[in-house]
Amino acid sequence: MLSASAIALLASGIVVVLMTPGPTNTLLAAAGLRQGVRRSLPLIAAELGGYFVSISVWGRFLAQAAHALPWLPSLLRVAAGLYIAYLAVDMWRAAVALPDSTQRANGMRTLFVATLLNPKGLLFAGTIFPAIAFAHLPAYVFSMLMFACLLVPIALAWIAFGAALGSGKLGWLNPVKMQRGASIVLGVFSLSLAWAALH
Repeated sequence: MLSASAIALLASGIVVVLMTPGPTNTLLAAAGLRQGVRRSLPLIAAELGGYFVSISVWGRFLAQAAHALPWLPSLLRVAAGLYIAYLAVDMWRAAVALPDSTQRANGMRTLFVATLLNPKGLLFAGTIFPAIAFAHLPAYVFSMLMFACLLVPIALAWIAFGAALGSGKLGWLNPVKMQRGASIVLGVFSLSLAWAALH
């Protein structure tokens, strides 16, 4: 079973990466903006399904590849740290734009495919989830249950964020400051990944 420190690292990694703006979160917020919270709720199942398939496939592939290439997990952690650092810099420089409320709402298939192809799936499988999760079924089930329990409220928050933008309740919100705050969180997380990979 996972140690307390591994569980804490898993939980914090899941939360930080899921909260990061990206294609899936933008679609969730846009759905909330266009059709409200209640009608957007089924999209959470599409996101969960997309991540479940992506993480499982990448995790099994990387577990097999790590036997032949023992240096691969450390390399992936460094690469993930660099990728997250890039996201942090990119987020600092540009605000996330949501499609406007006149555009057609995206369906479950669109959200599932966007999540399936989201690079975060590889990031979760290769860096955030512990290697034991793809070698032992109990650790896999525990990790996936934790992932699902954390994904649902975060996805709901993105939908609610979009709905609040659509209703005008967040007119006071400064997207640039919000974006830069998120980029600082990402930057700190990327440093922690690089530190873990090198020690």
